[in-house]
Amino acid sequence: MKVLFITLLVVIADQVTKLMVKGLKIESLGIDIKGMPYGSSKPLIGNIVKITFIENPGMAFGIDVGPKMFLTLFTIVASLFIFFYIYKHRKDGILIRLSLALILAGAIGNLIDRTFYGVIYNYAPLFNGKVVDFMQVEFWDFTILGRTYTTWPIWNIADASVSAGFLIILFFHNRIFKTNEPVPVTGDDTQVSPPVDGEYPIEPDKIVLEENSIQSGDEVNNNSDVNNKSLNNFNNSLSESIQIEDTTENAGTGPGGPIENKN
Repeated sequence: MKVLFITLLVVIADQVTKLMVKGLKIESLGIDIKGMPYGSSKPLIGNIVKITFIENPGMAFGIDVGPKMFLTLFTIVASLFIFFYIYKHRKDGILIRLSLALILAGAIGNLIDRTFYGVIYNYAPLFNGKVVDFMQVEFWDFTILGRTYTTWPIWNIADASVSAGFLIILFFHNRIFKTNEPVPVTGDDTQVSPPVDGEYPIEPDKIVLEENSIQSGDEVNNNSDVNNKSLNNFNNSLSESIQIEDTTENAGTGPGGPIENKN
């Protein structure tokens, strides 16, 4: 909610500068501010930046959007919405809160003009006043909404505040409206799960690899057992063959030597 102090400061600065330009006289309070004649201009920075006093019945930069009452009521509703949004999201990032605080300040600053200036200066009923503009900057010619301007529209601090708020949203929208999207895993990159009770959990892929390794080890052991059995069988067969040959040779000899053929 601290950003609302910025809103308050901008509104005060906006109203003070407008009263200095338009002037205000309240004899009962001893207030007598000498303003500028309507339509008059004073150079501020050469012929580039001037203070020119005009009154604007429409929106910022002289844009006309229809009946004054509709515009005033719309501004009231929009201001209330922005205020409650800032309050509800008071723990959000500073950029979104700052941008909305500036927009709110500009809306309130011009809303005061439309709501009360007609009554204070006795030229219109409540909610039908005009906005005081005074800052003029000579620039190139351009067209907005079908209207050609030979100079930059005359504006005030409230208009500048609204523009600054929208510029913050425009240039920093990626940071303001960022979303937590999953990061794709490519190549050898792996995502490590956070530790649980001080230990990192085993990933499913690692479990599968370990099971495959165990199965491969069992297969190797089984193959080794088969090879050992085959080798033992071969040795047994070889031993039996040798024993048979020895038995055959022994069958052709007697106790006194070889048996002779008497024929």
